[in-house]
Amino acid sequence: MPVKILADSACDLPKNFYEEKRVHLFPLKVEINEQEYEDVKTIDPKTVYDAIRSGVVPKTSQVSPLLFEEVFTEMAEKNEDGIYIAFSSELSGTYSTAVMILDQVKEKYPNFQLTIVDTKCASLGFGLVVQEAARLASNNAAKEEILEDVLFRSQHMEHIFTVDDLDYLAKGGRVSKASAFLGGLLNIKPILNMEDGKLVPIEKIRGKKKVLRRLIEIMNERGSKLQEQVIGISHADNEETALEVKAMIEEEFHPKEVYISSIGSAIGAHTGAGTISIFFLNQLPS
Repeated sequence: MPVKILADSACDLPKNFYEEKRVHLFPLKVEINEQEYEDVKTIDPKTVYDAIRSGVVPKTSQVSPLLFEEVFTEMAEKNEDGIYIAFSSELSGTYSTAVMILDQVKEKYPNFQLTIVDTKCASLGFGLVVQEAARLASNNAAKEEILEDVLFRSQHMEHIFTVDDLDYLAKGGRVSKASAFLGGLLNIKPILNMEDGKLVPIEKIRGKKKVLRRLIEIMNERGSKLQEQVIGISHADNEETALEVKAMIEEEFHPKEVYISSIGSAIGAHTGAGTISIFFLNQLPS
C-alpha cells in the first residue's frame, strides 16, 4: 500500500491537485463578514481579495482539531501509513494541534504510523515540497525516502516575495503605519523572505520594475543549479505580473519548469492582493 500523503491548504496548490494526486487536504478556515469558509473547498482566493478591496479584513483560523481526529482515527483503523506535511509552526497553530491530536489517537491505536513534518514553509514553497512527496508516493517510494526528501526540500526552500500594498501589512502589524504611509507616497515595495519559518523583511526597493529585477538577482545569489529545478511563483490576484516574472526567470535561468499558482484564501487574507512570491532551492538533493 502506498504511503498516504496529507497536507493543509496553506501549500496553495489547486483543488484538482489533491483529487488527481490522492493527497488528503486539511483546509484552514477563512472568515469574512462573520461567515466561515473552508480554504480551497468552499471559498476561492478571488472572493478574499475582492473582500479586502472593499475594506473587509478577513480572519483565518487553523485546521479543525475534530477533522484531524476523524482522519487520523480512520487511517489508524485501516492500518494506513502516512506523512502529514504541515504549514510552518511559526505562522499557524495547525502543526502543534495535529501533533496533539496524533498523540491522543495513538493512545487508542499505539501502532499507528503517521509522521507529521513541520516544513517551516508557506504558500507554494510548501506546495513544491508536497508535490514532490506526492510524486514519490505515487511511484511507491519507501516512507523513509519520502521523508528524507520532504525534510531536505523544507530546509533548503527559499521564499522571496514582495507585496503590492504596505498598508495591508500594516493592518496585520507587519510594518508600522508610518512606513506604510511613506511607502505609498514613494512607491517603495518591501522584499521579504522566510527565516526559520518566520516572515522577515530584507530590503525596500522603489518602483515595481526594480523590485522584479531584484527578485531575479536574489534568485541568482541564493539559488543552486536553477536550470535543473521546478521554480514556483505564486500571486495574489496578479497573474499578469506572475507571467512577467516567469518570462524573466526563463530568460535568465532556463529552469526545468516554472509552476504558477494563486496564493490561496488563508495566506492571501494576510498578504492582501498584488503579492508576488518566488520559490526555489538553495541546494539540490544529491
